[in-house]
Amino acid sequence: MKCINIAIAALAGAAVGASLGLLFAPEKGTETRDRIRQFVRRKGLAAKGNVEELVDRIEAELNN
Repeated sequence: MKCINIAIAALAGAAVGASLGLLFAPEKGTETRDRIRQFVRRKGLAAKGNVEELVDRIEAELNN
């Protein structure tokens, strides 16, 4: 059970790191966010409002 928890934590850390890497990439932030929105919509991972809300929350946290 302990190995599973470690694996889950590692995967979650990798996902967060990748997300932050995208947000801090040298590309303009608006372009990056648009690309993320397009990707999520193509994959059908979330509804339009949820994606925009998530991006807004991330931006708010990064700006504080």
